[in-house]
Amino acid sequence: MLKSADTGLRAVPFPMEDPERVPVERYYDEEFYQMELDHLWPHVWQMACRLEQIPDEGDWIEYSNVGKSVIIVNTGAGGIKAYHNACRHRGVPIAGMPRQEELGRADHGNCKQSGFVCPFHGWRFDMHGNNTFVYGKQLFSERQLEHADLNLIPCRVDIAIGAVWINFDDDAPSVRDQIGPLIERLEAHNVDKLRMEWCYATVLPANWKLAMEAFMEGYHVMKTHPQLFQATGEIYNDRYGANSVEGMTPASATSKGPKDGYGLREVLDAQFEHMKLLSDGMAGMLHAKEVEIIEGLMDTDGLPEDPAQAMPMWYGMIADQISKQLQAKGEPVPNLCEVNVSHPINAVEFLFPHYFLLPFFSSFSAYRIRPLGPESCFFEIYSLTMFPEGEEPDPVMEPTILPYDSPEFPPIPRQDYSNIPIQQVGLHAKGFEFMRLSKDIEGLISNYQRIIDGYLAGVPQEKLAKANHLLGGNFDGPVYEFDF
Repeated sequence: MLKSADTGLRAVPFPMEDPERVPVERYYDEEFYQMELDHLWPHVWQMACRLEQIPDEGDWIEYSNVGKSVIIVNTGAGGIKAYHNACRHRGVPIAGMPRQEELGRADHGNCKQSGFVCPFHGWRFDMHGNNTFVYGKQLFSERQLEHADLNLIPCRVDIAIGAVWINFDDDAPSVRDQIGPLIERLEAHNVDKLRMEWCYATVLPANWKLAMEAFMEGYHVMKTHPQLFQATGEIYNDRYGANSVEGMTPASATSKGPKDGYGLREVLDAQFEHMKLLSDGMAGMLHAKEVEIIEGLMDTDGLPEDPAQAMPMWYGMIADQISKQLQAKGEPVPNLCEVNVSHPINAVEFLFPHYFLLPFFSSFSAYRIRPLGPESCFFEIYSLTMFPEGEEPDPVMEPTILPYDSPEFPPIPRQDYSNIPIQQVGLHAKGFEFMRLSKDIEGLISNYQRIIDGYLAGVPQEKLAKANHLLGGNFDGPVYEFDF
């Protein structure tokens, strides 16, 4: 449809003509990658930094992606501003330098007193982007020195869910209009109060979309994360329709998951083991302090004997106690029992085009992926949690960068990273033309890929934003129909 001659749209190479099949060239073809650089990234909201990284007046941090560099500045009463990182004289970056983009490092500092000084000829700019000094001013024609013409070029900026977002398109819908109701649901969970505990990063030899798709479904848990499956396999079997797994007996496959024949004590213990594995595997996704609270709620007294009735009650008790106990310590945790009903969120939430939040109770993990080329990307993992007011740690300003196969990564992403690079290799196999998606639980992959096609083809952004809203809560979800 997007390639139809009478649509007035750009032709898209290797388009998603079948929503259940993804042409493999989309993950390595140079022309397709160039179209993303030309028609996707200049028009979407990118998560550039977390607000906690620029808490004080004059604090700034650089964000770079696909060859473009932006300076984000806290101007105090003037709010958060962003500027294209280029001196108005001859284009040299004035704050940091995207020389380390491949490693994902972000230069940062405070410009309240000194402003920004171009390292080439010493031109100066203040935190509001105003040019304040031109060395040898008398050497230039008067028309070259018009004040407005010398100021830094602003970049569109917005704030949501505790992060700063930038967009190179001044006419694009707002970040809230692009992402949709998911923003409100996340903010009800006080996501803006989260703080980074740590950040790890790596360069993956894989296309940026391929790296993201590893986290758009839970279908892979059985094989990729066997420790989670071993603890509560029946949860995954129920979700993905398997009653047994080849090479396993039903008992070993489910390992005391919530199935007929197991009592409440066994099911509760299996659930707690699963939670501990999630905490050990991802930290922020289920925080150690939450596990400690849950450990004090393992008594079955007062719960129905039937696990099917008892487990929802138990989860309600956990949410209630995590809220109350962490609030008592001064943490800005919402009433989880209330917001889980009024503003439900999924275990994985994707924010188009390159950001994930993974909640469980009050803490979150987060992923941000940036392309480095058709078959390379930079992948960051954050552990996010809450602290009592006044006891927040110093902000994490740059990630700890590791090889993708480093044993220092938490166990769960380490297991994911074992698949992604070899999958990139497999896409080049002779005769492998497309990836086959489940219409029922791999729909998020299809849906965001077809939205990408919309950007590449030039579909009006109002239509794309409307489609984007459907991505919230689409983890493990179905393929949707779009009106483009």
